[in-house]
Amino acid sequence: MSIVEGTKYQISKVIQGNFNSAESLTVTTNNGVTVQFTLSEGKGHGSMPIDHLNYLLKRSNLTIIPHKRTLLATGEEEQIS
Repeated sequence: MSIVEGTKYQISKVIQGNFNSAESLTVTTNNGVTVQFTLSEGKGHGSMPIDHLNYLLKRSNLTIIPHKRTLLATGEEEQIS
């Protein structure tokens, strides 16, 4: 899976303590080795190796929050809140 700038991920309760108790993070830059991100609710920012982000995704500690525009394109309007 490619990691794209602007992608938003929900942080599981199990590891929120590692991310200043933020509920989500948004990728701001990806240089191919390291990903920089901002945390929701203005709780800070940080960076991590792409390999570690992929590890967190594999363990379901991070899950992608789909954009509403993507949901409209796929015809799943009932999921949009």
